[in-house]
Amino acid sequence: MVQIGYTMMTEQAGPRELVGHVVRAEEVGYDFSVTSDHYSPWLRSQGHSPYAWSVLGAAAQATSRIPLMTYVTCPSFRYHPAVVAQKAATMQLLSEGRFRLGLGSGENLNEHVVGGGWPAVDVRHERLEEAVEIIRALFDGGLVTYHGTHFDVESARLWDLPDQPPPLGVAVSGERSCTLAGHLADLVIATEPEAGLLDAFDRHGGQGKPRVGQLPVCYDADRDAAVTRAHAQFRWFGGGWNVNAELPGPHSFASATQYVTPDDVAASIPCGDDPAAFVEAVRPYADAGFTEVALVQIGGDQQDAFLNWSAKTLLPALRDAFG
Repeated sequence: MVQIGYTMMTEQAGPRELVGHVVRAEEVGYDFSVTSDHYSPWLRSQGHSPYAWSVLGAAAQATSRIPLMTYVTCPSFRYHPAVVAQKAATMQLLSEGRFRLGLGSGENLNEHVVGGGWPAVDVRHERLEEAVEIIRALFDGGLVTYHGTHFDVESARLWDLPDQPPPLGVAVSGERSCTLAGHLADLVIATEPEAGLLDAFDRHGGQGKPRVGQLPVCYDADRDAAVTRAHAQFRWFGGGWNVNAELPGPHSFASATQYVTPDDVAASIPCGDDPAAFVEAVRPYADAGFTEVALVQIGGDQQDAFLNWSAKTLLPALRDAFG
């Protein structure tokens, strides 16, 4: 069985709209939701980037059933890990146990804004590992003092701590991050249906833990309109995370994708209103061993139509195939 989730894509809608979208996603029956945590959109055509944690707090109050999750927060540049732990504990209380904390090593796009530069990937993984250790220690309760290579914590305590801390997920893209996730995370996060990543996660202690993927889709009754919109807003997606983590701003992503064609995008993102195409796009995740897949409907002003179609057509088709 594969659970099907809904993505609150903060890069393509404003905060009030995002909350309304996840309320509707709960109503139509999505199994869970995830939220991106960005300072900037990937491309100017997306046009938004509100503060994800305010959106999550509002969503926790506006919904009652659907699980919430960051996909993903970088706890090691814009945010200090002690502050991330406080945010996550508060979200777990507000949502009454429905929150999961997804973490990753970050992208230059979002993290360069605090002026700390953008180090090599091995340093980013070191910082992420220390951040996870700090967050875990604070979730355990009591007074925490920590002196690492990258972070210091002095006499910190979470004063509002849920009985059960939020499960902690780590995004992976290679062996090093899979090792970290297997040892320290409760679940693994990936954006590509690569069975090798899950195998590496399992080798390092991840057996039996949830594995969450994400898939962009573009519903529209007019397939040509869907392809045009997907190309305008999501052509960056095909660059892969080894590239996407390095570029510093929307102008860089526009330059890097200037030769990507609409046909290129349509070959990797299901577009239109044929549910079979969406089912086949999810299938590689199911075959690789993912237990959850969060869909990203491209286009901030297209969510209502997509969610209505989900209720009537898409979710029944996906549950027939993977339920």
